[in-house]
Amino acid sequence: MLSTTDFRRGLKIEMDGEPFLMIEFQHVKPGKGGAFVRTKLKSLITGNVLEKTFKSGDKVDKPDLVEKEMQFLYRQEDEFYFMDNENYEQHFIHKDQLGGADAFLYENILVTVLFHNSKAIAVDLPNFVELTVVETDPGVKGDTASGGTKPATLETGTVIQVPLFINEGEKIKVDTRSGQYVERVKS
Repeated sequence: MLSTTDFRRGLKIEMDGEPFLMIEFQHVKPGKGGAFVRTKLKSLITGNVLEKTFKSGDKVDKPDLVEKEMQFLYRQEDEFYFMDNENYEQHFIHKDQLGGADAFLYENILVTVLFHNSKAIAVDLPNFVELTVVETDPGVKGDTASGGTKPATLETGTVIQVPLFINEGEKIKVDTRSGQYVERVKS
């Protein structure tokens, strides 16, 4: 059990059988009455954000969460399959639960999968991934790094903006948190 004195940003709690991530919290001590804590919580399953107020001293449950490093295997329609490298068990996560991570998933990438009560609920990507550009307008001699950008389709099907000098077939480094081009990968 966790008390309101344990509340901090990034804390994971469980309410009504659902795990939540604490995005914001504020201890409030009014002139009259008892102190309370105002929080903003994000569901780790649905991604919905809700505001909840707790009285000072209230107790909440700790969720049964486990993180495992797993390998992405393949996609079948809206289900993404991952394999545990220790026991070779396979688990799937629906596209809705990936929170946009599917834009950077490619075969055999190692990711961290979050489990709640033995059910896979979320995927945490590495901060940077290296992907191949499969389609973009050709670079023109004289295009520089300080010039403009153009759209490029990556091997995962995601389209991002890249500098004008990037050509098809080149590997680039992409920041998975922002979805932005970082640099060209030297081969």
